[in-house]
Amino acid sequence: MEPGEIDPVKYGVLWQRVSDMDKKMDKMERQIEELLALANKSKGGFWMGMTIASAVGGFISWFAAHWKA
Repeated sequence: MEPGEIDPVKYGVLWQRVSDMDKKMDKMERQIEELLALANKSKGGFWMGMTIASAVGGFISWFAAHWKA
């Protein structure tokens, strides 16, 4: 084999590795999108919980303030 020629076996191995890495990257992108969606759902749930806790706390405070009077 002359210098500068491409070895077909090595080229095939390299091609396969690049193809495998491309599949892994696609899988990682899907997983990151799923994690982002899950984080956004939990963030919304957290704020809804804070809203409910604030409303309940406000009602209890109002009730306690008016109960003494």
